[in-house]
Amino acid sequence: MKKTDFSDLKVIYINCTLKKSPQESHTQKLMEVSKAIMTKEKIKIDEVRLIDHQVASGVYPDMTEHGWNVDEWPEMAERILDADITIIGTPIWLGEKSSEAQKLIERLYAMSGETNEKGQYIFYGKVGGCIITGNEDGIKHCAMGILYSMQHVGYSIPPQADSGWIGKVGPGPSYGDTKWKGEDLKEPVGFDSDFTNRNTTFMTYNLLHLARMMKDNNGYPNYGNSRTEWYNGKRWEFENPEYR
Repeated sequence: MKKTDFSDLKVIYINCTLKKSPQESHTQKLMEVSKAIMTKEKIKIDEVRLIDHQVASGVYPDMTEHGWNVDEWPEMAERILDADITIIGTPIWLGEKSSEAQKLIERLYAMSGETNEKGQYIFYGKVGGCIITGNEDGIKHCAMGILYSMQHVGYSIPPQADSGWIGKVGPGPSYGDTKWKGEDLKEPVGFDSDFTNRNTTFMTYNLLHLARMMKDNNGYPNYGNSRTEWYNGKRWEFENPEYR
């Protein structure tokens, strides 16, 4: 089988933990499994811990124009748009993605009205996935909301675009923990999970394969999906079928 060259692709990992650096993030530990594959494939990697940055809440591209004194989002948005792949990582709290993950999605939505050079929405041609950790149920529920939101603003989602680890439901060690209730564990929790390792591997390569196809084809053709064309006469044709 001929090996695919992914080395010109770029990925950004956005960790939406509620813990500021340098506190330990279990989500980060699982993201490292995916990052190791990206490193092996010579992908350019960028990563952000969202809570370390002064990103304002809101649904506009720059919230300093809407009452906020500081908003680092415009600079972060440039990094996201520079990447071919965006992977959102989040812990589960009360069965939901973190508040930082929700804020991230709202800020991505704030950019969804912008367009690329083809007149398509700005995230067309970009690929998205997610990584989720916790010790309570909710991986599929959180992934469902994150991946729906990403495709809604224009990201393309491949098969098996999520991975996660929750261990036993309820209080217990989290992913990568080496101690529990003051006692040393035999090995880091979750590292030997074949289910999690398999899903993380499949997710990572599916994101790479779809990003490869997108880059090789310059994203999607803009026939029938150009916002610019829609407002430059195509809407009139739609409303007047006899002229189609």
